[in-house]
Amino acid sequence: MQEINLLDVLFVKCGPIGWVIWALSVATLGLIIKYFVDIRRGTLIPGEVHAQIKQQFEGKQYREAIELTANEPSFLSGVLHASLAEAAHGFSAMERAMEEAAEERATKLLRRIEWLNVIGNIAPMMGLLGTVWGMILAFFEIVKAKATPPPDVLAYPIGTALVTTMEGLLVAIPALGVYAILRNRIDSFSSEATMITQELISGFRPGAKKPQ
Repeated sequence: MQEINLLDVLFVKCGPIGWVIWALSVATLGLIIKYFVDIRRGTLIPGEVHAQIKQQFEGKQYREAIELTANEPSFLSGVLHASLAEAAHGFSAMERAMEEAAEERATKLLRRIEWLNVIGNIAPMMGLLGTVWGMILAFFEIVKAKATPPPDVLAYPIGTALVTTMEGLLVAIPALGVYAILRNRIDSFSSEATMITQELISGFRPGAKKPQ
């Protein structure tokens, strides 16, 4: 009976396909950390920026607000700046610019996190490929032996082949799970930024008190 060495199975016996899956796991971990840092309320809708812009609007410091939102890189600033840039064309133009800017920035964020979706779909396929290749090699061993080998001898290479499928799933499950969480975050923050902008520019609405 062969003794099972887990590290040997995970890092050696699985071969190049297993190494690719491990590389994908490292990439997934790095992307998850980066996206959770970048896609959060403090980054996309920073509270101090919101408070400063609100204070400028209350003081009718619209030029200062335009300058601030032009230089500040957050999601909220981008949407508000696009809206303020259309103030000369009326409130409808401001609303349209706001919606377009929010949609554009949300789409860019969704494209960034698409890597997790790609990895989540590729990893199990790589695992399946490793399993199929391992099964082929196991059957070749049967052909070489010209007889049915003992079950314990045959089970080891087959088990090793199945490990790649497990590895692929271990990469895919968190990748797809985090992808879904981040998509919901982007949708939520996009809607929140749009609502904040709508509230801030409400003074430009026809019939409302005109900004000085």
